[in-house]
Amino acid sequence: MTLVSGWGRFPVVDTEMLLPRSFEAVGEAVVAGSVARGNGRAYGDAAIGAARTIGMTAFDRVRSFDPTTGRIRLEAGVLLSDLIDTFGPRGFLPFVVPGTRFVSVGGAIAADVHGKNHHCEGGFGRYVDSILLRTGQGETIEVSREQNSDAFFATVGGMGLTGVILEATMRLRSVETGWIRERVISASDLDAAMRALEAGDSATYSVAWIDCVARGRNLGRSLIYLGEHAGRDELAEGAAVFPVGKTPGLAVPLDLPSITLNRYSIGAFNELYYRMGARRAGGDDVVSLYPYFFPLDSLSDWNRIYGRRGFLQHQCVIPEAGAREVLGDILDRVARRGDASFLAVLKKLGHGEGLLSFPLPGYTLALDFPVKGDILNFLDEIDRVVVAAGGRLYLAKDARQSRATFEAGYPALPRFKAIRKSLDPACSIRSKLSQRLFDEV
Repeated sequence: MTLVSGWGRFPVVDTEMLLPRSFEAVGEAVVAGSVARGNGRAYGDAAIGAARTIGMTAFDRVRSFDPTTGRIRLEAGVLLSDLIDTFGPRGFLPFVVPGTRFVSVGGAIAADVHGKNHHCEGGFGRYVDSILLRTGQGETIEVSREQNSDAFFATVGGMGLTGVILEATMRLRSVETGWIRERVISASDLDAAMRALEAGDSATYSVAWIDCVARGRNLGRSLIYLGEHAGRDELAEGAAVFPVGKTPGLAVPLDLPSITLNRYSIGAFNELYYRMGARRAGGDDVVSLYPYFFPLDSLSDWNRIYGRRGFLQHQCVIPEAGAREVLGDILDRVARRGDASFLAVLKKLGHGEGLLSFPLPGYTLALDFPVKGDILNFLDEIDRVVVAAGGRLYLAKDARQSRATFEAGYPALPRFKAIRKSLDPACSIRSKLSQRLFDEV
């Protein structure tokens, strides 16, 4: 048995790790209580089997690529970082990337990950044409919008519970360069931040960093980052058309003491970060895609900042109607508590692709909290605010929400369960997340 956790390092559980080297061996590994795991970047317990976990990182080959259409066939263990570094210099990038490039294609499909462009271009699953799936009852089937469509829409965003994703065919975006034309907008409070995001609807990429310690008239003060793919004519003279993706040069060498993150340290960091960002506001800069999309990837093992007990990310989405009041309530509670993350993110979302996909039209707020004190009770309070507003939590980031919270937020759950049952009558594929939220006990 092996002790395994998600990126948040909570919870830590025992599981039998299986590392197959062939698709046949994957089939043999799909037994009671198993689930697939990519690069381990789901924050909670979604990629940990109830009894056994199937590591998929060995399946990292590209099967085919058509440069005239951008269509690519690849194995599920391919990392987005490798995809970007290999095909970016050829003029192709994924349509959608999350906040880290170190996720597998299989994991990105299973979570239907979203990026800074969901408000206008949708999530990862929108650009997946077909999936090769190994089901719990031993079949290997191709699923798409036209073929086995129920299984397709249950697999996109289905957190690996319909079967093991072996391969996928997807579309890449054609780009001229690996640079982003970025505009920074400073917002003095939450109202100004939401107005800026609304005004930025026409931008391909938009995201807001929020000072979650600020209170009173500064509640929700933010820096909004709008972005577009830069053309060759926008690059500085002598600049490479595609920047080099550097290996993280710095690392957090040890688990920091829990006292490190407190109201004063986070407040000082946020004040400095806001002032530095506000100085850049107004004009356009051309920046590498790596810091724009993946700001934390430059720091290896950054999850150790929160200490040995780990951290919890609470990411919710609130429907657009009434979002201002609900987000203001949540941020006020967090600011009064004083121990939230120095990296709090607000984005606009559109419709999700799969039955259990997280996005819905509205605003998503992501906050990190160290695991200490009464944090679980506090997050239960926030959950009740989210549920009352008709919102829900992101399964790829979740490690502790209740069944009641989950069921209230995902109305397509009964249909998902029926499709899952048809693919795997014995429910052999089970994760710690599915045990916690909807498996029969």
